Amino acid sequence: MLAAAASRVGGLDIGFVPGKGGMDAAAMTKGALVLFLLGADEIDLARNMDAFVVYIGTHGDAGAHRADVILPGAAYTEKSGLYVNTEGRPQMTARAGFAPGEAREDWAVIRALSDVLGTKLPFDSLGQLRAALFAAHPHLARLDAVEAPDADGIAAIAKKGGKIGAAPFASAVKDFYLTNPIARASAIMADCSALAKNGFRAAAE
Repeated sequence: MLAAAASRVGGLDIGFVPGKGGMDAAAMTKGALVLFLLGADEIDLARNMDAFVVYIGTHGDAGAHRADVILPGAAYTEKSGLYVNTEGRPQMTARAGFAPGEAREDWAVIRALSDVLGTKLPFDSLGQLRAALFAAHPHLARLDAVEAPDADGIAAIAKKGGKIGAAPFASAVKDFYLTNPIARASAIMADCSALAKNGFRAAAE
């Protein structure tokens, strides 16, 4: 199955899932807790939910509109990143420019918050963070390589059962031109979306 959200495969790769007794995304939006959204704009953020929301992101999308506090982050072009593509290949990028104003790279925001909250994370630079990540998950250091699948893991998933539904396959993308916060902030992409909904029939001038 293809993931419909950015970073989901990479998160699963490093075990970024609710622990025992933990909450899923739906439960988090209903609980009376402090909720950190790291650029999360694709979940249902009811305005009447009890959580105190801290949003870390770039383009003022749905998560920012619901937030109680906004911490400006760096866009993907403004930070060095490690990504896992659809095939499962780790890929590394370098920033093309610096983030404007008070915006910071995500790791730096989270590291600073950890210090303020009294649970200081054990790294002070992106290099130190990557070293810890590669030590815990060595396959992420093997750039552009696809790891052999774990046959036992696949067998365990198969044993969980389930049935194939009769509904036809359908795209998870509702609007190709507005699939992410950066696109939704673009006037050009908004025009493309409107044209697509109109069958690409532009009004005559």
